[in-house]
Amino acid sequence: MEYPQILSKINTFIFDVDGVLTNGQVILQKGGEQARIMNIKDGFALQLAAKSGYRVIVISGGKSEEVRTRFNGLGIHDVYLGASDKLEVFEEVKITYNLKEEEIAYMGDDIPDYPVMVNMGLPACPADAAQEIIAISKYVSPFKGGEGCGRDLIEKVMKAQQKWFLQSNDKQAQVW
Repeated sequence: MEYPQILSKINTFIFDVDGVLTNGQVILQKGGEQARIMNIKDGFALQLAAKSGYRVIVISGGKSEEVRTRFNGLGIHDVYLGASDKLEVFEEVKITYNLKEEEIAYMGDDIPDYPVMVNMGLPACPADAAQEIIAISKYVSPFKGGEGCGRDLIEKVMKAQQKWFLQSNDKQAQVW
């Protein structure tokens, strides 16, 4: 299937967190808390996709409730934390929402994402993903994890489906 045809079928985005929506680094704080830094442009695109009717799902091995709070604040409520087996979580989500793999873009960056990504319609990864993940990805973002790769993927899909911008009568682009 050609790349434009793949993009036209996507109605669901699934993202890993650490190494995709963050740069993969954690700041260790007193008391054992681990802080992460997320890109505001990724956040904009995630909430835009959700508001535009796409299903947006987060599957992470991390357990930080602050991560859940961040995504819930963006209108994303399908947040699965502590996923030691991402394929198992994905299979449950797939059944719950009757998802078809050819309609899903999954962005991951490392070996725990591999079993889910091998059968996706659009397996994607950041530029600094593990070589095994780059090898199976149909799209490798030019952006590194935490530096806008999530937005890049969402923007590509929404532009291909003519959902990224609406043109007003005065030719000023307006975001949905």
